[in-house]
Amino acid sequence: MNVTLDGQDLADRAAAELEDASAQEIIRWAAETFGDRLCMTSSMADALMIDLASRVVPGIDVIFLDTGYHFAETIGTRDAVEAVYPINLIKAEPQRSVAEQDRDLGPRLYGRNPNICCYLRKVEPLQRALEPYDAWLTGLRRDEAVTRRGTGVVQWDRRKKMVKVNPIARWSKEDVDTYIEEKGVLVNPLQYDGYPSIGCAPCTRRVAEGEDPRSGRWAGMNKTECGIHL
Repeated sequence: MNVTLDGQDLADRAAAELEDASAQEIIRWAAETFGDRLCMTSSMADALMIDLASRVVPGIDVIFLDTGYHFAETIGTRDAVEAVYPINLIKAEPQRSVAEQDRDLGPRLYGRNPNICCYLRKVEPLQRALEPYDAWLTGLRRDEAVTRRGTGVVQWDRRKKMVKVNPIARWSKEDVDTYIEEKGVLVNPLQYDGYPSIGCAPCTRRVAEGEDPRSGRWAGMNKTECGIHL
């Protein structure tokens, strides 16, 4: 998408037309509109979006941000997903390794300045990984957090200057659980161990019964998003 106004207009029209469409219909629209300039991202909390997308677009490029701080279970899920589903997994890495970041910026940057750490290890690497594409699929849902209640099924991402497609934006947690059970979707085992929202290991804790599902992310810090979806 070369012209911002064209992208914004396309996204606005699609958001209105596809608001009540199924996730599969939304993905099909994106595939027909953008072809091989469409990709998706996955945090490997589960493979629901990968299952959905790969049924419509076999061989779709799936970007995984390899931050260097992931739980072993997340890496294991990533490897299992790559082996099971018909996708092309792309591992996006930060420009510095964890050791190099510690050397240059001091150890445990995630505890001292999580915004900078997230930028270096997530936001900037994703920006580079998305450069070949015009649109990307995400698994964002409106019921996940207050910051996501306005999520459209299709949006124009002004910062990235590309179309962002959120096929399950209208889904509830019950919808997610039902699909996972019916389709036998691969799930990160941490989901069954008190981690409903999974990020980097140093910045993610277990969530108690009744707590907000994302309350375990950056607990005790004035932070609710890594910056990718803001």
